[in-house]
Amino acid sequence: MTRSTKRLISGVVVLGLASGGAYSWQRYRERSQIPEVQAERIGRRNLVATVAASGKIEPETLVNISADTMGRVTDLAVEEGQRVETGQFLMLIDPESAESAVEMGAAGLRAAQESLNTARVAIETAKANLELSERNETRARELSRDRIVSAEELDRVQSEVKVRRSELAARETELRAQGQRLQQETANLRSARHTLSKVTIDAPMDGMITRLNIEQGETVVIGTMNNAGTVLMTIADLSVILSVLEVDETDILDVRLGQETTVQIDALPDVEFKGYVTKIGSSAIQAAGNAGATNDQRGTNFEVEVTIKDEIPGVRPDFSCTAEITTATRDDAIAVPIQALTVRENEDEVEEEGVFVLRDGVVTFTPVEVGIAGERYFEVLSGLSEGDEVVTGPYSSVRELEGGDAVTVSDDEADDAPGDRS
Repeated sequence: MTRSTKRLISGVVVLGLASGGAYSWQRYRERSQIPEVQAERIGRRNLVATVAASGKIEPETLVNISADTMGRVTDLAVEEGQRVETGQFLMLIDPESAESAVEMGAAGLRAAQESLNTARVAIETAKANLELSERNETRARELSRDRIVSAEELDRVQSEVKVRRSELAARETELRAQGQRLQQETANLRSARHTLSKVTIDAPMDGMITRLNIEQGETVVIGTMNNAGTVLMTIADLSVILSVLEVDETDILDVRLGQETTVQIDALPDVEFKGYVTKIGSSAIQAAGNAGATNDQRGTNFEVEVTIKDEIPGVRPDFSCTAEITTATRDDAIAVPIQALTVRENEDEVEEEGVFVLRDGVVTFTPVEVGIAGERYFEVLSGLSEGDEVVTGPYSSVRELEGGDAVTVSDDEADDAPGDRS
């Protein structure tokens, strides 16, 4: 073998070794760039969709008691937190002026009745005088035909009849006036007695006095058109309790009457109370002071009332609470993890919601149609079958993947929160 041949063989060997090393390095580099993902196999699950909201505890029936007459409180018979029964005496406002008004009204009514009686007597007298004058006129006419009574006397008798008729008409007018006065005095007395009845305040229903805003000796103020009157106390019927919630506008369309609800009260953190939706607001809650506003600063929450079925120990109005309204349930539904869903543009540059299905180490973007959302899973209506394996994380990988990408599957669980969606 010549020296030149040896050099050629050595060059070929070196070139071959170099080419093989470059190929191995390229394969290593490609393998190191393959993303590592978490995956989960699609199965069937029982799903429960809920709407979360917060609010306050309120009694179904609550009455604010205000005064209908102004005066000083002379007797206060109850305390805050006390239970009362319908008709029970609560408080007394100084009755002196109201009693005086009743006495004056009674006296005025008696005087009006006497005047009416006098007018009636005057009517009877006027009728009698008219009848007498009419008889005299009749006799005078007969005697006038026989020329026993002169024409002058007949004229005088006829004039007397006219006078008596006018007198009767005047007495009848006076009688009507006295009748109207009697009605007025009767109404005045009835009004005075009504005012007197208002100085005594009794309980309108069974319940508990949850707020007492007055003390004995203070003066109450009645309401006017532009000024609200004094709310003396609040009585609440605590036998039926409501959870009054504020539900976001994005969730309100899912809420229906009768839906089961779980309520947690901040003051009783270890207990859950069951209830059901009994009222749904038809318009958004307006911010305080903006009622009737026509600008865009309107509320985006809707009021929903939930009647609590369970008895709540030590319940008080205005307790803060949170609730979960069960809006839908699906048994044995094909379910996909929430964090597996992502969005991609299709050939028509329209965004589609879907998942990356993993087959033989390669992912394929598959559009899906989802139904209700549970706590961690969506119901799958179309696009996936039971047993399909989908990429669930990490979030950054799901966001950057494209159909046809190769991946490796990690044994670790996804780091994403159950509700994360891209």
